[in-house]
Amino acid sequence: MGIKGAVMVPHPPIIIPEIGKGEEKKIQNTINAYHQAARRIASWKPDTIVLLSPHQIMYGDYFHISPGTEACGNFGQFGAGDVTIRVSYDSGFVEELCRQVQAQGLKAGTLGEKEKSLDHGTMVPLYFVNQYWKDYKLVRIGLSGLTPTMHYELGQCIQETAQILERRVAVIGSGDLSHRLKEDGPYGYHKEGPEFDQRIMAVMGNADFEELLKFPEDFCETAGECGHRSFIIMAGTLDRMAVKAERLSYEGPFGVGYGVCCYEVTGADGGRNFLDRYEESERKELAVRHAKEDAYVKLARRTIEEYVKTGEMIDVPKDLPRELYDSRAGAFVSIKEDGRLRGCIGTIEASYDSLAQEIINNAVSACCRDPRFSPVEARELEKLVISVDVLGEMEQITSLEELDVKRYGVVVSKDSRRGLLLPNLAGVNTVEQQVTIAMQKAGIGEQEEVAVERFEVVRHE
Repeated sequence: MGIKGAVMVPHPPIIIPEIGKGEEKKIQNTINAYHQAARRIASWKPDTIVLLSPHQIMYGDYFHISPGTEACGNFGQFGAGDVTIRVSYDSGFVEELCRQVQAQGLKAGTLGEKEKSLDHGTMVPLYFVNQYWKDYKLVRIGLSGLTPTMHYELGQCIQETAQILERRVAVIGSGDLSHRLKEDGPYGYHKEGPEFDQRIMAVMGNADFEELLKFPEDFCETAGECGHRSFIIMAGTLDRMAVKAERLSYEGPFGVGYGVCCYEVTGADGGRNFLDRYEESERKELAVRHAKEDAYVKLARRTIEEYVKTGEMIDVPKDLPRELYDSRAGAFVSIKEDGRLRGCIGTIEASYDSLAQEIINNAVSACCRDPRFSPVEARELEKLVISVDVLGEMEQITSLEELDVKRYGVVVSKDSRRGLLLPNLAGVNTVEQQVTIAMQKAGIGEQEEVAVERFEVVRHE
């Protein structure tokens, strides 16, 4: 009993004949591989199928697990409303899984269901599975904005639940690859698109799951990927298991990558402890990085650690470099975890009596008051990468030609609305992109005229 195997599959609605109406033949290799994967699932005779979908309800700081006893959906939004998928949920599995994630300290559960109907990331895989095996109950789980390691930990909890309940379980990691493979594709072309697909298929084809945790966030975002985090959760369900990996197909004729792989569990393998290996490597790398931090970053880190642990803001220490007491400036504190932004708050101009106070106050805000993220927790502290940007004087400019995304940050203003973007950010490659993002942050429309200022920063890492 336990996890019998897993499959990685895409979910293009066009693959359904009633939707594709002949166009699906352009991805016949994917269809053939899909049938192979579905037959493989049927051979495992699963009591429960755990399906991981990017199009299930998704929260930034929470994994949503579908509640209830049943659900259904159809392909009406794709012009095929008569094609319906109905499922019964494994409520017992969900209940035990919720206990496991709570014990692990993960934010996951059945709260926050906004839409009960099945999404196409769920229905497309089940359309094929149901042709070969129907004697199962479903557990449907969405992704989140939490870190890759937390996605892997969720997979470990799924594995533990399957073992406790003695369920025969098949796991489906539903997800397309890059959406940016061709100029005439739905999302255009970025060189990172084909690069992502080549890299992900090498990783998945060899079941080298540790590499999944090393994909940079900005690389994934620029590539326009869909299923990366589905695959990480799936990898977690196979932790410490020996698997027979098969790469069945890959193609991308519509500008979107479709990959199919199968993983059949053949036994135990303690050496495939990918999360442990990754975190040990990260600990060593972070220890070296922390040792090199300057006084500015050390001050931000000390502030964050104290506030997260005690809820108290530190006093200005007495052993800082003189300039932190004597100078005043705007400053931003940025926090990353596992390569993903975890918080970033700052001030455009000096708001406190010293730069030290500026950093302390903004560090507290970055770790606990950034509305985009949940507050940093104590378990995350050792994984944090912190930087401090000290802003120079603002300069009014009259032309975007006076900007340089690597050298200058930008402030755009319209009436009382003001938006800022720091320089030299990953994924921001043009002045136009920099200004557009700053306008979006300020809630300024694309067609509105704005005043533009530039500034330089001194970045402390």
